Amino acid sequence: MSEKNLEQRLLALSPENPMGGAGSALTGSVLRRTSLQNTPGAMVGASRGEGLHGFKKSVCAIGAFDGVHTGHRALIERARVEARERGDELVVVTFSPDPSVVLTPGRPQRLLLSDGDRLDILRSIAGVDRVVVLDFTPELAALPYERFVRETLGRLVDLDAIVVGSDFRLGAGGAGTVGSLAELGRIDGFDVIGMELLDEGGAPVTATRIRALLGEGRVEAAAGLLGRCHYVTGEVVRGRGEGTGFGFPTANVRVPSALRLPAEGVYAGYVTHGDTAWPAAVNVGKPRSFSPGEEGAPFLEATLLGFEGDLYGAVVGVSFVRWLREPRSFSSIEELERVVLGNVSWVRATLGERGIALRGEASS
Repeated sequence: MSEKNLEQRLLALSPENPMGGAGSALTGSVLRRTSLQNTPGAMVGASRGEGLHGFKKSVCAIGAFDGVHTGHRALIERARVEARERGDELVVVTFSPDPSVVLTPGRPQRLLLSDGDRLDILRSIAGVDRVVVLDFTPELAALPYERFVRETLGRLVDLDAIVVGSDFRLGAGGAGTVGSLAELGRIDGFDVIGMELLDEGGAPVTATRIRALLGEGRVEAAAGLLGRCHYVTGEVVRGRGEGTGFGFPTANVRVPSALRLPAEGVYAGYVTHGDTAWPAAVNVGKPRSFSPGEEGAPFLEATLLGFEGDLYGAVVGVSFVRWLREPRSFSSIEELERVVLGNVSWVRATLGERGIALRGEASS
């Protein structure tokens, strides 16, 4: 889903907004900062690694930003403040595909957001002037960090400062640490700010930590670190339609294998299409039907409340609000029906039974 105000939409679907706004519960420790006399230069700027020459200096927040979680938001906010104090533009520099696809092709990370959703959220953050997307290729991965800064980044921006996470690594062999970048900055005339991103308990906020929580089905804890409910997008395809047989429309959603789904089980959540989000009981896993030995391929099936119509072929978003139950097999169609109706009753009592108009009044 590619929507201009995606972040606001996702926050609207987080009933308790566990963080009170993204980044509100984070502390950002400046680990290293170099104060330098800046070296002027004429660089270029763009949205996809290409562009025209510009004249305004830039503060660059650099990272993969998978999930655009509260740690990322705190880092970008630190860069925004730095840019404002310097009178610079704020440029977010990120990569596509995710670096893990190139660096560990046999075991790439399951992503928290699709490329399109990640970039939509980055562009929507207040104070961000530009988002630069660099193609992460084996050639770029093998480039020494000095050449990356001077050649790749140097032709895109007139660099004044870099803001990165404390564990950031750049260039061949990951040699471009905060410390080595700071040394390069002393030579070339730019500042480096490294931030340690912690939650209120002092634990690092990382995409890896969020993935682990999702793998345990702890979607509410994950939402606390994301600053919103976990969200995936996919295409609605024809499936088993069990909920339809019980009087409720269902959406069988084919989610790209690159995205991180929560653990198998049933969740309360929302299905979003266009400007409306419908409460839903969302089943993640393999269809067990009535025999544990007849499990099929992984799937995501949502039973929608308050929806009428046909979503086949549509791209929808699915948000995970709360865990309901573990996956199970059923001894009969009657038992399955009782469980499905129980899931729907819980969703109705907690999230309502009408679609939420994300711009306007609730739909009938």
